[in-house]
Amino acid sequence: MSNEKEKIGFRPLALCYACLFYLFLYLPIAVVVVFSFNTSQLNVTFQGFTFEWYGRMFENVQLMQSFFNTLIVAAVSTLLSVILGTLCAVGMYRFKFRGRETVSNLLYIPIVIPEIVLGIAMLAFFTLVKIQMSMVTLIISHVTFSMPFVVITVRSRLAGFDPSVEEAARDLGANDWRIFRRVTLPMILPGVLSGAMLALTMSLDDVVVSFFTTGPDSMTLPIKILGMVRKGVSPDVNALSTLMILGTVLIMLAATFFEMRMEKKEEA
Repeated sequence: MSNEKEKIGFRPLALCYACLFYLFLYLPIAVVVVFSFNTSQLNVTFQGFTFEWYGRMFENVQLMQSFFNTLIVAAVSTLLSVILGTLCAVGMYRFKFRGRETVSNLLYIPIVIPEIVLGIAMLAFFTLVKIQMSMVTLIISHVTFSMPFVVITVRSRLAGFDPSVEEAARDLGANDWRIFRRVTLPMILPGVLSGAMLALTMSLDDVVVSFFTTGPDSMTLPIKILGMVRKGVSPDVNALSTLMILGTVLIMLAATFFEMRMEKKEEA
């Protein structure tokens, strides 16, 4: 009985702690959303409700161009990171070769290394090989720090993979490509999607590495906002940020729904 009373008395405290925790996480996001409807140009006090900034947002050519650059870089780098990371994880799982553990450990370097060090290293490399800073260098740098996250998530999915399933498909006459496409990939797809979400998130909000590897015509939205901070961020940036938050939530919900369907199919 005493244990039950302790548990019952502990629940309100746990609920209060959870509310404070989520308030700490999401209150800044809520402030951005609220001030996107503010009539005042100063993000200090809320003076009135308006949709004006959502219309002006599309009139800001530089802001929208940086936003489109961000989407292009994020989409291409995520796609390349997923392809290269998945192939790397599957190859390291299937084949045993000398130095495999060394290669595995080297994958953690872009994750644990400070971003400013990675950014300077990428800048020095592109300068050494005489590659002009552009959208290409930006995508290459994003793939560099995003791909290890895909490898780690896919390898964690492969940890519980049953190799007898592939052997059964091979006994039935399927070649390696058909086995990977029809058997292996559907079973590791939740891990691939998780890695893709991580790579997409890392690319969308990167500032430090992009600052060193971006060109004059490939400025991304985080770099643009960083430059606007000195003079003050206009409310149309809040409006664009609100739309990006809404899009991110929709993508997360769609990915979660897809993963749940895949897990149900595996259980069936």
